[in-house]
Amino acid sequence: MTVELFNKEFEGIVGQLKSYILRITASIADAEDIVHDTYLKALDKLHTFRGNSSLKTWLFTIASNLAKDNLRAQKRWTENVTDITKEAALNNRQFFEEAMNIRMTSPHGQYEAKEHIAFCFTCISKSLPLEQQLCVFLKEVYEFKVSEIMTILGTTEAMVKYYLHTGRSKMINIFEGRCALINKEGVCHQCSELNGIFNPKQNTQVELMKIDLVKKAEKGDKEHLFDLRMQILKEIDPFKSKASELQLHHLEHNRQVMEKYLEKTVDSSYRFALPNRQNRKQNESN
Repeated sequence: MTVELFNKEFEGIVGQLKSYILRITASIADAEDIVHDTYLKALDKLHTFRGNSSLKTWLFTIASNLAKDNLRAQKRWTENVTDITKEAALNNRQFFEEAMNIRMTSPHGQYEAKEHIAFCFTCISKSLPLEQQLCVFLKEVYEFKVSEIMTILGTTEAMVKYYLHTGRSKMINIFEGRCALINKEGVCHQCSELNGIFNPKQNTQVELMKIDLVKKAEKGDKEHLFDLRMQILKEIDPFKSKASELQLHHLEHNRQVMEKYLEKTVDSSYRFALPNRQNRKQNESN
């Protein structure tokens, strides 16, 4: 493959690649850096590409490896991320002022519930073990075959199927217990609440009923509702959608909040464990 052909094909893939990395890292800066490093590494190794897989699979393999190196040192988020970040937002006037300014001035500052559904999935997916999160996005959103995911993650068919099954099942169960918008039993109402803030003159329920996921919620089973969520993610480019700037601002807020929250959790665990270790040593010496 020539450099010219590579550049042309890379340009057609880079949008999906960048959205994939954003969704697994929840970091705009990391997504941009990893995609840039993927391009440079692929260009440097272009002579080794023999076409045994598609260029897209090859690039996602490089990007996934770079992302895994970045993510393995990080603590996974908690399932109640939306509760933690919502509480932090309520005490952060600057966050809402900046968000409202984006809403009023940016062509990519619209608020749409379906965009928040995709955003919410991105945040909660970070509570999955890393391999499960990667497999769910690769298969359900970016439509790679199991054999291609095996190549991307360097693992076996059995493990890919295991990660997919457990990751998908866990996300279904989380949303079943949390999403009041869809199953009418969850605890989270953020889609409706935020729509009321950013679109005060809009009939929230009328707008929500335009989304297939909401219309079919009472009729569809859990598996089908999960597939509808994935369809929403497939249709949205988080960097180019009508709500991209508003949602990216929200995502950056959540990332910062969770990093501080997890850091405090680790510090608290350490302070709790230290006296216990000291007591054990004292008992052993006695």
